[in-house]
Amino acid sequence: MRSSSMTRGRTGAGRRPAGAVAALAVAVSALALLTGCSLQIEEASCGGGEYPVLAVNSSGSDCVPDGEEPADGWARYPEGKVPEKVGDKWDVYWSTRTLDENGDIVTLPEGQ
Repeated sequence: MRSSSMTRGRTGAGRRPAGAVAALAVAVSALALLTGCSLQIEEASCGGGEYPVLAVNSSGSDCVPDGEEPADGWARYPEGKVPEKVGDKWDVYWSTRTLDENGDIVTLPEGQ
């Protein structure tokens, strides 16, 4: 027969009081906010096996299969200025700029 002290010792083993669990959740959330971590999912500019291109003299972007050249009216992004994720530094940069027919970076007209 087991003594009541042994049973009590095992019954609560491994459990945390509800207050401790809540405090841990708050601490983890605060740490994520303070360090800039988020649960945001980043979307790639293009899928695997593709690279991004931009419209010449216009706004817009598209993806082209690796190994293929962009169609007429489209161009590769300049080296080192290629957006990789939606909303990244270069994606935002190119939202107000494009390339002209000479490959020069130009500002898009307002509203385009």
